[in-house]
Parts: sequence; C-alpha cells; structure tokens
Amino acid sequence: MNLKTPPVQPLTADVVLIGAGIMSATLGVLLKKLDPSLTIAVYERLDAVAAESSDAWNNAGTGHSAFCELNYTPQLPDGSVDISKADKIAEQFELSKQLWASLVEAGDLPEPGSFIHSIPHMSFVWGAANVAYLRTRYETMLGSPLFAGMEFSTDPARLAQWMPLVMSGRDPAQPVAATRMAIGTDVNFGALTRALFAQLRQQPGVAFELGQEIEDLKRQEGNLWRVKIRDRATGDSRKVYTRFVFIGAGGGSLTLLEKSDIPEANGFGGFPVSGQWLKCTQPEVIARHNAKVYGKAAVGSPPMSVPHLDTRQIDGRQELLFGPYAGFSTKFLKSGSYTDLFRSIELGNIRPLLYAGARNIPLTKYLIGQVMQTPEQRIAALREYYPEARPQDWELEMAGQRVQVIKKDKKQGGVLEFGTEVVTAADGSIAALLGASPGASTAVSIMLDLVQRCFPEHAATPEWQATFRRLVPSFGQHLADNPALTASVRAHSANVLGLNGVG
Repeated sequence: MNLKTPPVQPLTADVVLIGAGIMSATLGVLLKKLDPSLTIAVYERLDAVAAESSDAWNNAGTGHSAFCELNYTPQLPDGSVDISKADKIAEQFELSKQLWASLVEAGDLPEPGSFIHSIPHMSFVWGAANVAYLRTRYETMLGSPLFAGMEFSTDPARLAQWMPLVMSGRDPAQPVAATRMAIGTDVNFGALTRALFAQLRQQPGVAFELGQEIEDLKRQEGNLWRVKIRDRATGDSRKVYTRFVFIGAGGGSLTLLEKSDIPEANGFGGFPVSGQWLKCTQPEVIARHNAKVYGKAAVGSPPMSVPHLDTRQIDGRQELLFGPYAGFSTKFLKSGSYTDLFRSIELGNIRPLLYAGARNIPLTKYLIGQVMQTPEQRIAALREYYPEARPQDWELEMAGQRVQVIKKDKKQGGVLEFGTEVVTAADGSIAALLGASPGASTAVSIMLDLVQRCFPEHAATPEWQATFRRLVPSFGQHLADNPALTASVRAHSANVLGLNGVG
C-alpha cells in the first residue's frame, strides 16, 4: 500500500490504530520511527490504556521466550522433541528486547525497571516418563544458541535451591526434574504499553482518543477506508478517513474484521476462553518464590491454561500467582458483551466453527471441568506445584479473556488455532491481529512482519531498511544458527535493560 498517494476524499490520518494495547502501541512507534511525517489516529473503546489483554493481571504470559513453556516443545512419536516452535518464539522475544533497548537508549522509554525484570524461567515435571521427556528436551535445546546456559537437574536438593516452595513438603520418592534459564525475564506489558503510548502521543501528527467505539469499517472508492466512530460518553457519531487501518482490539478484533467485508476475513471465527488466577496474599510466601515455574498442560487444554507458579512485578510490588484456571464465557473481551460470540457467527464461518467444535471435544470437556471446579479442587491443583499451600493464603482473581482463532481448512473444514494470526487485505490497506498466544511477547516480530507485508514498497527502501536495523540490530538475520550474533545482541539488550548483565 502506498501511503503517499493523494486521497480521493478528505483524509483524517494516514494510519488509524484501533485498540490501545501492546500491538497498536508497538506498530505506532515503529511507523513513526520509519516515517516521522505520518499522521496517526488511535481509538480505544475503554477509558484507559492497556486495560484488556495487555494488562498485567489479564496477561497469561509475561515474557514468553520459550525457555520454560513445554507446550512449545512437543514430543514426537519416536521419542524425540521438536524445538522448532521454541526456537522461533525465543528469537521473536529477542527482537522485542532489542527494540525496547533501542527505545531506552533514545530516551523514548523510561527507566527499564518500570516494565522489565530478570527472573529465572523453569520447567518442572514429575513421574519417570515426564523426567525422561524433560531430559531429552534439555539435550535437544542445548543445540540451539538461543538456549545456551540452560541447566537440568533431578537432584531434589538442587531443585530446592531453585524453587523452595515447589520442593518443600514433596514426597522424596517422587521422580522429579527441572530445567532452569537464569536469563528469563518478567515483563509488565501494561506498564510497557502505557510508556509506548506516552512516547507516541508526544509526536507531532498523532491523535489519541479513549472511550471511542468503532461501529463500522467501509472501503471507499479510491484508496481510503471510512471508519465510523461513536463517543461512548456522549453518544455522538462521526466518520474518519484513512489510508491504512490496523485492528489491534484483542478479542474484539474478529468482530471488527468481519465489518470490513474484505474477502480475506471470510471463514474466520473465534472461540472465547476466560481465565482465573489464584493470587497469593501472604507476603512471607511471596518472598520465598522468585521464578516462573511452568508445568505440563492437561490433555485437551488450551496453551493459555498451562499451569505455572509465577512471580511477577506489578505496579512496584512482587506478586505470586498460580494458574490460570480456564473457564468459558461468550464474551470476546473482559469488558465485552455476552452476545459477542453469537454476533460473530456469519454464513462464511458456520462450517469452520462446526467442524472445529466437533474435532475439539476434549477441549470442551476440559472447559466444563474447569468451570465446575470447587475452591478445594483449585487448591489441590496448586498443591501439585506447592505441596504446603494453605487455602487462607490465596484468593481468586479474574484473568483476561482470550479468543482462539478458528479458520477454514480444505481438508478438515475448520481448525482451532492456538497461536496468533495476522489477516491482511490483498492491497495491504487493512490488517487485523487475531489469536491469543504467545501474543504480547512477540509483538515486535509480528509488527515488523506486518509493516513489510502492508507497506512493501516503503519497507524495501534503503531508508526503512536502515531504520529497521538501527531499531532491531538482528533484523533480517536468524539467531538460531548464529551463536555469535545471539550472544552479542543479548548482551547489549541486557546491559541497556538492566537485566543483571545476562540477557
């Protein structure tokens, strides 16, 4: 898409970003760095920035780097472990750290301790078969420079040093194993998103409005999109015109994409999954755990439901969460409507929805079981990771709402996807981000790809290429097969971001 072609109708902004989450914030900052003359308008339906999926309490993952998430490293029928997805996600997270470091160096982001901290990432399993799997996974991952420094142990004494809550009170006869990556991070994506938007709003040519509901999207004759917006406070509606629309509205993206009527949106549906946490309220317990400890997901469960005992820094306080426990709601957003799911059903996606539903009966059973859980059952699940947990030290906290992507498939009719999907029009004039995981942690990689897909004639110029490399030094190169480059960019990011000098 050409951003410089004269419009047929009056132009409100070169770019319209829908949703004030981490995706829109990242894209807006990137575009302004690539072309400072661009005009950008941001519209958010809520009265706060990063109040849905990017919020720290709503975000299931806070630094997905594939160090500890076992669902990214499946075991194959021959017993080997496929780490290709883990390699990809780990590299994507390195791109995120590089951009953040560049923005910190330029003074465009505040002191990095306000949004990122070092914390070990660990995988923990029990049972002989799971121990054997984790050992094979560890040995395989050591072959990639992205997992250099990973430690493995089956020694209960060593594991007790790594994660005292997990090992205290555990049956000494139980076979256990864990891996540890010291260079893991904890990211508060709510704080990061607010900081990115604070920087973006200071730039000339940027308009930013909260409390604005997008009612319709319509392609106009010529080269513009008409966006109909309603002010939620006053009820007043107006229309704005733009060359490019990005829909980064979390669970609300599917409905808005359908309104665009682009052929590429046909056949997409969504399956909402809600979540809950157990939040520790006992300071003494919180202080004893300093790690993100991930286990294996239950059969049939979505990736966002991988159990983890998770230390986080939220609003200047150390917190300890366990979960998430999955649930079901027909809302597509935490602040959405119970009619969201039903309003998303169209003739074009009924068949994929039905086929995907029929092929995911285990997921349905899992969600029913989660919804029916009692407080005692939740504590029992927690005790698998913290044997001495006391019910009085924990309270239930609502997590975010996720919408898993369902799309057409020629062979199966419809498939349920657990990743993220970027849908773009053929001319690159509109794009939408659908899906849930790994989401925020890979926002920079996703937005770099989107920019190149939607603005190919600009992205290929020497000026934009130079800016890409200045902001993200490893841009265009693969880290997984380049140990020296991996070590170099990690060391630089760690130094700038204050990550204990280790990455």
